[in-house]
Amino acid sequence: MTEKSKSVLLPMVAAAVFAGLGRMVLQKVKADRLARQNRVAGPVDEKTRQWISDVVRTPRQ
Repeated sequence: MTEKSKSVLLPMVAAAVFAGLGRMVLQKVKADRLARQNRVAGPVDEKTRQWISDVVRTPRQ
């Protein structure tokens, strides 16, 4: 009996897909970690910074 030749294409494609997905997950984790460390959506001017400081320091009644 002759053996069936196994295709190499399918495992290669599967490996490429999993590698791509793994890379995307790592990029997402790094981006989330960086965003969490910064905690700022954009630059804050002095007037806004003072307003935030006043709101945080004012005791609630």
